[in-house]
Amino acid sequence: MSQPTEMNDVQEPAIRIPAGAPERVVLEGRYTRLEPLDPARHSADLFAAIASDAARRHRWLFDHAPGDPEALRDWAEGAAMSQDPLFFAVVDKASGRAGGRQSLMRIVPEHGVIEIGNILWGEGVAGTRLATEALFLTATYVFDTLGYRRFEWKCNDLNAPSKRAAERFGFVFEGVFRQHMVVRGENRDTAWFAMIDRDWPQLKAGYEAWLDPANFDGEGRQRMKLRFA
Repeated sequence: MSQPTEMNDVQEPAIRIPAGAPERVVLEGRYTRLEPLDPARHSADLFAAIASDAARRHRWLFDHAPGDPEALRDWAEGAAMSQDPLFFAVVDKASGRAGGRQSLMRIVPEHGVIEIGNILWGEGVAGTRLATEALFLTATYVFDTLGYRRFEWKCNDLNAPSKRAAERFGFVFEGVFRQHMVVRGENRDTAWFAMIDRDWPQLKAGYEAWLDPANFDGEGRQRMKLRFA
């Protein structure tokens, strides 16, 4: 997906640095809620959300698929203590259960740069409006609350679903860093995507229109696709 040319004509915002440091806050939406990762409250739900195909869902992640609920709880105990990456659980408001997790990472307030990563959206979140709203809530927090200038999405260049998701969400492809990392003994060429603060007003309007309840039928199916024109 290429961004509309109108985005390039938006007046560049005044530089605000340093940006704020992200905190363990609750971000509330219509359909989903982002909560600071809590091993006691979220571990069992997260394991249930990925148990049917944990290996596939972890293929491109840095952490390995947990073999049982106790292994996921052990991972969550460590992840919940981290400041960077800072982990959140993605909670379905209808069920009250955590169906995924994600983080804010590579946090550089002095330059106003931050990344979303460690994304694992399980059954009931991936491919639904919950995932889109989870991204929207994060971007709103990053740009409107914390004042970041640049919001990044990076993935293995072989991870075609992640690249498609980045472009659908309004991130602009910026290129590939060849031989960027070695992950699990394998080379990783990293695809870089980003949205910046001057893009955000138009992107935000597109998200708000798509997430409006009127855009969904009684089965929760979208009436119009997410677009930013």
